[in-house]
Amino acid sequence: MSVAIHVDQVIKRYGSLTIIPGLTEHIENGEFFTLLGPSGCGKTTLLRMIAGFNSIEGGKIRFNDTVINDIPAHKRNIGMVFQSYAIFPHMTVRENVEYGLKLRKTPKDEMKKKVDEILDVVQITEYQDRLPERLSGGQQQRVALARAIVIHPSVLLMDEPLSNLDAKLRVEMRSAIREVQKQVGITTVYVTHDQEEALSISDRIAVMKKGEIQQTARPHTVYTRPYNVFVSTFIGHSNLFRGRLAEAEGGGLAAVFQDGYVMPLATLGPDAKAGMDVIISVRPEEFSIQPEGQGLRCRVHSKVFLGKYINYGLSFAEEMLVPGQPSIEYSQDLGHAEHILEAGDTVTLKPNPAKVNVFLPDGSRSLMEGVVRDE
Repeated sequence: MSVAIHVDQVIKRYGSLTIIPGLTEHIENGEFFTLLGPSGCGKTTLLRMIAGFNSIEGGKIRFNDTVINDIPAHKRNIGMVFQSYAIFPHMTVRENVEYGLKLRKTPKDEMKKKVDEILDVVQITEYQDRLPERLSGGQQQRVALARAIVIHPSVLLMDEPLSNLDAKLRVEMRSAIREVQKQVGITTVYVTHDQEEALSISDRIAVMKKGEIQQTARPHTVYTRPYNVFVSTFIGHSNLFRGRLAEAEGGGLAAVFQDGYVMPLATLGPDAKAGMDVIISVRPEEFSIQPEGQGLRCRVHSKVFLGKYINYGLSFAEEMLVPGQPSIEYSQDLGHAEHILEAGDTVTLKPNPAKVNVFLPDGSRSLMEGVVRDE
């Protein structure tokens, strides 16, 4: 039976080094929950604590109401899928999938039924008599997934399971994993550093940085209303401008860019006040080309054709931008493009005021209406 996972003020230390300083999170029964963050942020460490492979120096982890801190890994009833497929090369597909059931001394008739069912679910029935060396990477990953699920674990844990596959296979397999997870209905914790992967398969995403969760929310929320600048720049790309808030003509507030362009905003929360210095975050697809004087003036310095989109690299006056950004970009949808730009062109771009995000000047928190850290 699937379970809810409760992580309460969990601490992980290696000697004097604290990796996770006191993390709290709740994962719903049957949820596909993704831990997303850069290398070294603690996401795999947390996954291994849930699995029982890492010790817990403080706090509690519960499956439903059962504290599992001191329960050995092999008694936690978890299924695990690793970055390396970890399937036995001398066993056929069926023998690999049967392995966990044999350890549990499952009767032969019951084992055959369970294995037949899971081979069908992950669509590898036709390969059941093959050795792993005769399978593609995607097929091997399906075997690893089937072996993890066939034992009917309470929790499925997946650690960067698609990182060894090529781009096309990753897309195919993430769809397959999502479909299988929903069909089986098992609580799943999935670790990745791939933002697109996380956005495409998750019920909720927890974005991590230095052992702390910056925001937990549904994929759409994390992308459109990030809690802070780190989330805004880690999930996709965001262009960060210096600005301040001022009274808007006709009431309300407006964001004023350093070049004097004024953008009235109807989406700010109650903490936003006139006179505040702010960071204004604009995603590349949130610009539109406008006549001069009706937006932000900039120069195009590079152009990359990406099929459906053209991505332009932009140059603005230095004082307009938050320093330290790798690039400032505008993505043009060719399905609606009336004019294609070239490197060297000067252009006026207007941010979409309904889509931009505004943060405190240190980037620590959003000033938009209704943004929450934990959804």
